[in-house]
Amino acid sequence: MATSVRELRARTKSVTSMKKITRAMELIAASRIIKAQQRAQAAAPYARELTRAVSAVATYSNVDHPLTTEPEDPKRAAVLIVTSDRGLAGAYSSSVLKEAERLAEKLREEGKEVDTYVTGRKGVGYFRFRQRPIVREWTGFSDQPTYDVAREIGDTLISAFLSEEEVATEDTGAGVDEVHVVFTRFRSMLVQEPTAVRLLPLEVVEGGERAADEEVLPLYEFEPNAAEVLDGLLPRYVQSRVYFALLQASASELAARQRAMKAATDNAEELIRKYTRLANQARQAGITQEISEIVGGVNALADATAGSE
Repeated sequence: MATSVRELRARTKSVTSMKKITRAMELIAASRIIKAQQRAQAAAPYARELTRAVSAVATYSNVDHPLTTEPEDPKRAAVLIVTSDRGLAGAYSSSVLKEAERLAEKLREEGKEVDTYVTGRKGVGYFRFRQRPIVREWTGFSDQPTYDVAREIGDTLISAFLSEEEVATEDTGAGVDEVHVVFTRFRSMLVQEPTAVRLLPLEVVEGGERAADEEVLPLYEFEPNAAEVLDGLLPRYVQSRVYFALLQASASELAARQRAMKAATDNAEELIRKYTRLANQARQAGITQEISEIVGGVNALADATAGSE
């Protein structure tokens, strides 16, 4: 026999243990993804109303704010890449990294230098292994992001954007003209889509929508003035967008992990059936060989006895 029964049973036992682990991880991911979806849905009304407020100020005021002004000749762009802290999630991290590489290549073709900001240990390991610089990194929260982390990331990106003509710092890096974020958008349990979005300068689209009857447009009055209102709203707007990206990425990561662990569990069950069948065949072959040897021995003994008589 090419493989002994003992070896096949050992393999079966090993795969069974692995199956228990993948099954447990599948159930954990399935239980957490519901909470992740609920958190994303709960944050949606705040983000929607904040977007409307920013749209109103940006559309119905004549203030040129640094966060809403397009640079004439952009030279440098910052890219925030949202990956996971842990593996065993299929192609989740690799897909968002590929999307980030495509975006970086596009920006370089436009003549822009790219500064990389990364969240998640998988993304950090990807760039460190290739000895590529990272301006700032955040880890340890990919499956359960908090608004405090989103605020820190948003403030760092805003500081890098506003420090174009200032001295660069260790935390923010050189001043940038654009800020992009690459994350995985949660569409459904089966579909998670890597997405690249430009955060800065702000592209506010809701404010451009006008009603058919011009007389029903609301009139806005800003106190103390539009510039100070923008100063207060825009940082929160960026933070909410970053938080939304982190929540979407968290739900996508859990969905990808659940799907990957289910596939691993199914493969383990298939291997267990295969090894069990091979072990049974090997055992049956061994029994058949033993019976043949016994019968052959008995016949040989009978022939020897008959010849002596």
